[in-house]
Amino acid sequence: MPDDTAALSIGEAAERTGLSVHTLRFYEKEGVLLHPVRRVGGRRVYGPEDLDWLFLCTRLRASGMPLPAIRTYAALIREGDASAPRRLELMRRHRDRVAAQIEELDACLTVISRKVKIYEEYLAGVGDPMWSGSDDQDDQAVGGQDG
Repeated sequence: MPDDTAALSIGEAAERTGLSVHTLRFYEKEGVLLHPVRRVGGRRVYGPEDLDWLFLCTRLRASGMPLPAIRTYAALIREGDASAPRRLELMRRHRDRVAAQIEELDACLTVISRKVKIYEEYLAGVGDPMWSGSDDQDDQAVGGQDG
């Protein structure tokens, strides 16, 4: 079965990755792409490895990694195996930041879920949406109150 991603145009790559053509050009200009984009007749061409890399870049961006850090990561990859320890450290730091964000979001979700339950019970006629002791404390722990 032929590989249908062997030579994609920039438009096809944009469609496959969910990124805009503008973003792909921007990533190329900013040095985020691992390898200079191959040109056939002056046109950008993307292969399977490019799509895999772009998928990773989108996950890193979605998880809060700044573009300069992704650029640094790409540069380290281009340096070869000798940069593996620095790449590992960069990824460990990012993993730790993401884990901390998840922990904070989980705490927020707990408070929000409690609020939903309070209002669902109230609307079902079995509760009161006003502050209760433990609910009030949870709200303050996350950074405020909204009643």
